[in-house]
Amino acid sequence: MSIDQKVESSTALLDRVRKEIGKIIVGQQDAVDGVLICMLAGGHVLLEGVPGLGKTTLLRTLARVLHLRYSRIQFTPDLMPADIVGSMIMESDERGSKMLRFQPGPIFSNLVLADEINRATPKTQSALLEAMQERTVTSGTTTHVLEAPFLVMATQNPIEMEGTYPLPEAQLDRFLMKILVSYPSRTDLSQILDRTIQRDEAELGQIMDREEILELRQVCRSVLVAQHVQDYAVDLVMATQPGTPHAHEIANKYIRYGSSPRGAQALLECGRVLALMRGRFQLSLDDIRQVAPSVLRHRIIVNFDAHADAQTADTVLEKIIASVSSAAKR
Repeated sequence: MSIDQKVESSTALLDRVRKEIGKIIVGQQDAVDGVLICMLAGGHVLLEGVPGLGKTTLLRTLARVLHLRYSRIQFTPDLMPADIVGSMIMESDERGSKMLRFQPGPIFSNLVLADEINRATPKTQSALLEAMQERTVTSGTTTHVLEAPFLVMATQNPIEMEGTYPLPEAQLDRFLMKILVSYPSRTDLSQILDRTIQRDEAELGQIMDREEILELRQVCRSVLVAQHVQDYAVDLVMATQPGTPHAHEIANKYIRYGSSPRGAQALLECGRVLALMRGRFQLSLDDIRQVAPSVLRHRIIVNFDAHADAQTADTVLEKIIASVSSAAKR
């Protein structure tokens, strides 16, 4: 199969997946695309939005369309690490002999929904770190490998801060994207109500399976990256790092900690999937600009001056991206 045919078939497949998800999820195209990008780039996604915007429904729908194993973990203050990864249990055989056996937890799925992740204690949140980064779970002296594809989609509620624990920077950095889920438009809300009063539920078809997803991942990783596009990603990340020679002036003023090298890697990985979604086999500057807010917003920490001047990570990033983009055009 030629490159053009690969691109055409991959783009058509992704369009079918998005269309099928659209039977259940109205609007929220940025969130849908973001979750698909993270899955194909081999990363994880953090969704932030008020309750009732369809975050949980999105992942459940994705699992049905892609025929993947799905599990949901409701994070609460009393949730323990063993409730996520699993634990050793005592079993008896026919002769009455006792033995220990590992009972896998809900993390052993392809798509894992970590609902309201910031409600669990830091100890429990850290139980996800090994699984998210290494794709393994260690119990005692035994390491269990998680089946690919493996995606953690965590949600957090931005309005209720009482009884929540902020995610550690180390864990935030392991999310490929942080996507802000907004309210639906008037048209979308009207369509949601139309579907609510219908008697019949939409029937979802299976568009891809596990093997096809892994093949599509390989195609995404083959998308070409020109040197000037790679340099642009480097410039963008280094512009967020205060106190360095390449830092943007607004970074020196408002940012306490800038993006890590993972940010630059994520820009390229997410950008390549987006390029394929758009029917191209080469990464462009516009692809990088498109994914940059979602990739970098959780990787920079603003300082007290930013809070005093009503600046957020998003407003600071917007100025940095515009400035670096202007420099790239010259």
